[in-house]
Amino acid sequence: MQNQKLRRIERTISIGQLAERTGLAVSAIRYYETQNLIHPERNAGGQRRYLRSDIRRLSFIRIAQQFGFSISDIRIEIKRLPAARTPTKRDWEKIARHFGRVLDQRIAALQQLRDRLDGCIGCGCLSLNACALYNPDDRAERLGAGPRYVMGDQPEA
Repeated sequence: MQNQKLRRIERTISIGQLAERTGLAVSAIRYYETQNLIHPERNAGGQRRYLRSDIRRLSFIRIAQQFGFSISDIRIEIKRLPAARTPTKRDWEKIARHFGRVLDQRIAALQQLRDRLDGCIGCGCLSLNACALYNPDDRAERLGAGPRYVMGDQPEA
């Protein structure tokens, strides 16, 4: 058992090497460790040793954050990856399908927002002449706070 652990540690890389490969600062890598997104081992000298597959995990984290996913969202998906082996293409495809659905929903919401920016957005302000046509007597107020029509509520006919 001890020999297996030693062989495994020999196949790992240092935090500096990981930082160089991913373009992340060492402090960022440590942060992701505290967030349970990566799990280094320690060598006999107590130094962190990372699996080469952590390069892909950290790259995924960076990309997911650029698309607006939170650390919490990313953690949920990372936990679905196998810890004992390098994730396969199939493992990544499962995550991609889930994130793809979320991104499709965000895209649809953004398109709806874009399409409504040239008119009243249902804020209930009644400060524009157009609001009296789109939201007479501030009917949107009954639906709750915020820009109700942008949030998906429909104006009354």
